[in-house]
Amino acid sequence: MRWFRAVLPLLFAFHVSTAAAIEPFVIKDIRVEGIQRTEAGTVFGYLPVKVGDTLTEDRAAQAVRALFATGFFRDVSLERDGDVLVVVVQERPSIAQIEFIGLKEFNKEQVTAGMRQVGLAEGRIFDKGLLDRAEQELKRQYLSVGRYSVSVTTTVTPLERNRVAVNFTVDEGAVAKIRQIAIIGSRVFREKDLLGLFVLRTSGLMTWYSKHDQYSRQKLAADLETLRSYYLDRGYLEFNIDSTQVSITPDKQDIYITVSITEGRKYTVSDVKIAGEMLIPEQEIRKLIRIKPGEVFSRARLTESNKLIGERLGNDGYAFANVNAVPELDKEKQQVVFTFFLDPGRRVYVRRINVAGNTRTRDEVVRREMRQLEGGWYSTEKITLSKQRVDRLGYFNEVNLETPAVPGTTDQVDVNVSVVEKPTGLFLLGAGFGSGEGVLLSGSVSQNNIFGSGRHLSAQINTSKINTTYSLSYTDPYYTVDGVSRGFDIFYRKVDPDNNQLGRYQTRTAGVTLRLGVPVTELDTIQYGLGYENTDITAFPDSPLLIRDYIATFGSNNSNLFLTAGWSRDGRDSLIYPTNGSFHKANIEAGTPGGTLEYYKLLYGYQRYFPLTRNLTLMVNGEIGYGDGYGDTPVLPFFKNFYAGGIGSVRGFKAFTIGPKDDNNDPRGGSRKLLGNAELLFPFPGLENDRSVRMGAFFDMGMVGDTYNTQDLRYSTGLTLSWVSPFGPLKISAALPLRDQPGDRTQPLQFTFGGAF
Repeated sequence: MRWFRAVLPLLFAFHVSTAAAIEPFVIKDIRVEGIQRTEAGTVFGYLPVKVGDTLTEDRAAQAVRALFATGFFRDVSLERDGDVLVVVVQERPSIAQIEFIGLKEFNKEQVTAGMRQVGLAEGRIFDKGLLDRAEQELKRQYLSVGRYSVSVTTTVTPLERNRVAVNFTVDEGAVAKIRQIAIIGSRVFREKDLLGLFVLRTSGLMTWYSKHDQYSRQKLAADLETLRSYYLDRGYLEFNIDSTQVSITPDKQDIYITVSITEGRKYTVSDVKIAGEMLIPEQEIRKLIRIKPGEVFSRARLTESNKLIGERLGNDGYAFANVNAVPELDKEKQQVVFTFFLDPGRRVYVRRINVAGNTRTRDEVVRREMRQLEGGWYSTEKITLSKQRVDRLGYFNEVNLETPAVPGTTDQVDVNVSVVEKPTGLFLLGAGFGSGEGVLLSGSVSQNNIFGSGRHLSAQINTSKINTTYSLSYTDPYYTVDGVSRGFDIFYRKVDPDNNQLGRYQTRTAGVTLRLGVPVTELDTIQYGLGYENTDITAFPDSPLLIRDYIATFGSNNSNLFLTAGWSRDGRDSLIYPTNGSFHKANIEAGTPGGTLEYYKLLYGYQRYFPLTRNLTLMVNGEIGYGDGYGDTPVLPFFKNFYAGGIGSVRGFKAFTIGPKDDNNDPRGGSRKLLGNAELLFPFPGLENDRSVRMGAFFDMGMVGDTYNTQDLRYSTGLTLSWVSPFGPLKISAALPLRDQPGDRTQPLQFTFGGAF
C-alpha cells in the first residue's frame, strides 16, 4: 500500500505533464473518448473549459484534476486533434451485484444496508478502498456478537460493459463464550454477589436464549456502571474501577474478563447544607433532600435529591435550573458534608405547543391530554404528566416530548410533541384454553380511535364451556371538554354450569348498560352506570334445589333495572410489568324497585407492589365482597353470587368451586367473598432483562359463603409463570392446596393461554 501511495503522485504528475505538453490553442470542439456508461454531457459538466476557451497549461492541469476528482475515472488524459480537444478517459467499473456466501448470523438485507452506509452498493462506482472498509464493517458486526474467529474473503469478478461482481465469502466460525469473570479487590462484598449484578455471565441453563454469555463491550460498560452504583449506594464514596482486562484464547473460543477494583472506605453523611438562590422556602427544599445526617452515603439518594429539587424549581417555571451537590470529605472520620448549590436561572413560560406525526389522529385528541398550557409558566410536573397521558391513549408507538428554547428569547420555550402512530383498528379471531373453562373461542372487531376522534367502538364474541357472551360497546372518553366519558354496552350472556359439572341449569341474560366516567384527579376516576337486563332461567328435574326454589319464588324470568357506581385509582408504574405502586377499585351494583329484583353487591379490591431489590418485587392483593337482598328480595339472587377458586383467585382449587355446595354437592357460590394473595415476583432465571416473562412464588387464601367465617378459608402455595408470548398471554401455576376440605375439587396444575374479552 505504501508503494501505491508513493507512485500515485508520480502518476498524477505524469498526466498533468502530458496535459501541459499541449501547446496553447483555441478550442473549436471537444470530443470524449473511452466512455461506456458515463454520458458525454456529464464529462462536459465537470470540465472547467468549454468551446471558445484558450487551453493553457494551467487550465489543462485543472481539467485533469477536476475529472479525477469525480471518482468516475481511473485514468484521464488530454490530447489535441487540430483545434479539437480530445478527452480520453478510462472509467472505473461499476458494481453490478453484491453476493454473500455463508451468511447465517445476520439477515442479508441488514448487511446490505450496512454496506450501503459505507458506500458499497449495487450501481455505484467500484472503489477498492470502499471494499476494504466494507469488509472491516462486516467483520465488526460479527465481532459485536462474539464471533471472533470469523474470516471474510472478498472476490471481485469482472463482467461485460466494465462492471464487476463483488462476492463476500464468510466463514462465521463459532461464537466465543465467556469462560470466566473475575473481580479482584473485593473485600467487603463477596465476589459471587457482585457477579450476580452483571448481565454478562458464564454459560448456564438459559444463556442459549439470552446470549448473556457472549461478550459485548456495551454490556460490560453497563455492568461496570451497575457495580459502581452498588458500591456508591452503600457509602463507598472513594470506590474506583482500576482496570478492566478482556482476553481471548488463541483459538478465539473462550473469553476471560478481569475487573480490578479499589473499594475504599465507607462514608457517612455528617451534615447537609443549602446555598445559592433559594426561591422556595429552605424547609421545603430540605424535605426534598433524601440524604440525611447520620446516614450512610448513597449516590442514588443524592441523585434523587438533585432531581426532586430541580423538578420543584421546574414546576415554578425555572426550566433550566441547575442543582449541584458538592462534597467535603473528612477522610479521618470517614464523613462527608454535602452543600446543595441552587441556581434557578431565568423563569420561562411556554409559547406554543406543537404536535407532529399524527396523520390520522386529530390534533385535539392529543392537545386535550396536555396538562401544560400555552402561555402558562413552564412546569416539569405538568409536562411529564402530559407525556404520560398521551402515551396512555394507546394510539401511538412512540411519544416524544421536547422543550426547546425559542430562538432570540431567554424566557420562552416551545413544547414539541412528536408521535408515531400505530394501527388502532383490530380484527381478531382467537382461541385459548383455560383449565377451568376449557376451550375459549373469541372474535372481535374494534376501533379505538374512530376517524381519529379518540372514540372507541368494539363488537366481541367469546365462548367457553360455561360462558358464552356477545357484546357491543361504545365509549366517548371526552363527552365533555373536562374529560367526562360516556358509553354504552349491549350484551347477551349464556351460562351453562352443567358443562363443567358445577350444577345443571341454564341462564340467558340480555341487557344494556349506560356508563359515565368522571375524572376526579389524574389518578382517580368515578364511574356511574344505569342498566337493564332480562334473565331467563331454565331448570331441570335434577337441578339443584336452590334453583328450583328460586324459580318457585321469583319465577323463571326476571327483569332487572340496576344502578352501578365505582371508583378506581391506578398508581402502578406499569400495566404489563409492574414493580411499584398501587391499584384500588370499589364497585357497587344495586337492583332498583323498578325491576323484579331488589339486591345490592359491594366489592373492594386493593393491590400493591413493593420493590424489594432490582429483581425482586412483592405483590399483595386483597378483595372483599358483600351482597344481599332488600325489600321484596330477601336474599341475593343466585346468579349474582360471588365465586372463588382458579388461577385468578385461589390457585390449586378448581375454578368457581370454593364455598358452599347445593343438595347435589355442586358449588353454588355465596353472598360473601374474601380473597388474599401474596406473591414474590422475580425474573425467569437467565432472562433477567426480558420483561415479557416472569415467575412468582405465591401464597393464596380465600373463601366464599353466606357469612364471613375464617374456618371456611382455603389456602394454597406454589409457583407461577407468566409469559406475554407472541401468540398470546400464557399463565401457568403449580399449586399445593394446604387446607382443602372434603368435597373440594383441587387442581394442582392450572393454566390459561390466550385472552378472553
